[in-house]
Parts: sequence; structure tokens; C-alpha cells
Amino acid sequence: MIDLHTWRTPNGRKVSVMLEEVALPYRVVPVDLGEGAQHRPEFLAVNPNARVPAIVDHDAEGGPLSIFESGAILIYLAEKTGRFLPTAVRPRAAAMQWLMFQMGGVGPMMGQANWFANTATEKVPMAIERYINESIRLIGVLNVGLADRSYLAGDYGIADMATYPWIAIAWPLLGGDQFPHVKAWLDRVGARPAVQRGMQVPA
Repeated sequence: MIDLHTWRTPNGRKVSVMLEEVALPYRVVPVDLGEGAQHRPEFLAVNPNARVPAIVDHDAEGGPLSIFESGAILIYLAEKTGRFLPTAVRPRAAAMQWLMFQMGGVGPMMGQANWFANTATEKVPMAIERYINESIRLIGVLNVGLADRSYLAGDYGIADMATYPWIAIAWPLLGGDQFPHVKAWLDRVGARPAVQRGMQVPA
């Protein structure tokens, strides 16, 4: 059994989507960010960085294994199950580069855009413009990458699972007709039953 410590965030839903896709048994442990549950000792024992998601794999060799950082969790689950991450050099490199693109670009930039535009008590127009423009640029990069393939690394995999929750949330504000390949990809990924289930975790 895997414990999934998570909340209703794009990063959290990357992992719930993956768990649904590979059909591993898991238990949801809600970490209510609004109540500051990420700072409680019981969660810090799993993730000292106080961020969701994190997992504890109780079936790991050698005993329970805690993992934090959503990208690391996706790679771990892919290698544990032998699914959604190729082993051949070239397709694996493609999957890893798009996963890192999400981890280093899409998530941080869109997260900052949301914080400055919607959460910050003091509005800083320069910051809002900077992060929204960068987020739009990144969607443009995805659009180029998807121009000749159905999924980011060719076959559906962890790079798509990592990127989908962020783009799905941002799309109403940042998407548009100039990104038709991203829109088609959103529709393809969003039609998967496991994605639909994972995007509702925690209920």
C-alpha cells in the first residue's frame, strides 16, 4: 500500500493521476494547506520541505520508503511498475527532458503567475506581467513540441501526467487559438479515465 500525502494542487494531482494509471493501491492522506497541515510534525517527518505531494511506499524493499518532490515520485512509480517511462536511451531522454521542462519551467512560472495575480495582497504589475508572459511563452514551447506528436515524448507517459494538471488549470486564462496542438493534447489526456479520476483527488 502507498500513502499519498496530497492536496488539491497541480503537483499533487500529478501523482494521483499516475497512481490511477498504474492501478497501484493507495490511501489518500489529505494535507490541508489552508489549515497549515504541511507544517505539522507528522507531515514534516515525511517531507521536511513542507510541500505536497509526498508518498510512503509500505511495500518497498527494506521497509517503508518516503519520497517527496513530484517528479521524483513519478520516476519512482514508473520504475516500480515498469510503465510510462521508456528504458531505451532516446525515448527515455525525451521523456526526461519534458519532465524537467515541467519541473523547472511550467510549474514554477505558472505558480508564480497565480500567486502574484491572485494571492498576493499587494499587486505588483511588473511581476504579474513577467510571470504571465513567461507562462504563455512556455505554452508556446509545448505547442511546438506537440506539433508532430500526440504526446510530449511520443508515447503517453509521466511527462504528460506532470504537465497536464498545470496546463488544464491555466488554460482558461492563458490558452487560446494560437496553441491548437496544446488544446488537442489537453483533450486527449483529459479523456483518459485514470486522469479524470486522479484529478479529483482528494475528493
